[in-house]
Amino acid sequence: MTTSIPVRGTREGAKFNVRITPRASRTAITGLIGEGDDAVMKIALQAPPVDGRANDALIEFLSELLRTPRSTIEIAGGEHARNKIIRVRGRQAAEILPLLEKAVAAAQK
Repeated sequence: MTTSIPVRGTREGAKFNVRITPRASRTAITGLIGEGDDAVMKIALQAPPVDGRANDALIEFLSELLRTPRSTIEIAGGEHARNKIIRVRGRQAAEILPLLEKAVAAAQK
C-alpha cells in the first residue's frame, strides 16, 4: 500500500487533508483513505468534539509530529467537520512530507 500523502505548497506554507475520529481510545495516525491526489490521512483523537477540544488536540498532535510550533499549524477548512484542511505556515511541502509519510508507514505496520 502506498504511503504518499498529497501535500501542496502555497505562498503561506504547506497544506494537506486529514479526517479525524474524535473520542478514540488513543491519539494516533490510523492510516490513509484513498490514493494519489485524493488521499487523506486518518487521525484518531482522544479528545471529544466539544468546545474545540478535538481541534486543539489535532493541532497539538501535528505540532509534535512535524516538530513545529503550534502557532504555525492552523485548520484552514472544516473547523466543525471531520474532514479538515491543515495549513502549516512557513514550512515547505518537501519539509513535512517525509515526516507525514514516515508516520503513516508506521501506522500501517
